[in-house]
Amino acid sequence: MTGHTIFITGGTGYVGSHLIPRLLERGHKVRALVRDGSEKKLPSGCTLIRGEAIIKASFSDQIRPADTFVQLVGVPHPKPSKAREFRIIDLASVRASVSAAVETGIQHFVYVSVAHPAPVMKAYVDVRSEGESLIRSSGLNATILRPWYVTGPGRWWPSLLLPAYWLFERLPSTRASARRLGLVTIDQMVAALVRAVENPAAGIRIVEVPQIRAKQGDCN
Repeated sequence: MTGHTIFITGGTGYVGSHLIPRLLERGHKVRALVRDGSEKKLPSGCTLIRGEAIIKASFSDQIRPADTFVQLVGVPHPKPSKAREFRIIDLASVRASVSAAVETGIQHFVYVSVAHPAPVMKAYVDVRSEGESLIRSSGLNATILRPWYVTGPGRWWPSLLLPAYWLFERLPSTRASARRLGLVTIDQMVAALVRAVENPAAGIRIVEVPQIRAKQGDCN
């Protein structure tokens, strides 16, 4: 395996704090964007890049020598009442990141979107879909992952819904949506992101919940 140099936004968040150590363990180099005052939230071993994810000029000249860009910025604990925040943080950050990635010649862009269509969280789904559109129109090679909800320490409450998922996945009328909107664990999410980094896409690759759940290779 050839190691990559990866620029990550959102590295102090739930997924990022689990992903960075795994990438470092596997021999990759990580450059993590962090706001002033949040440096201690990053795992040790990565290169800290201070800047603001929604302001391209604050980080674009620090992306190189990365060949891979992983976009993880998002409003924590999304819910319908945060619709405005989705646009001024989630959408603004992916717009800045895509533009910076194009300008610096990034070879592979990895974006955590959300499963859709979905009957709830319309504002969140709309913003993530707009992010996908920005990536598609940019010409970047990209992997777009579409989880619905990532469970793990501190986030186990959706496991109460597993009996309902079990039933819906067995009914022909609800099987497809239940699988598309299924739960994934943090270990599954991190493994899918590692696979994406280590197997760059040519063009646009979409990874839905069933593929995120799949156990492939030795990164699980």
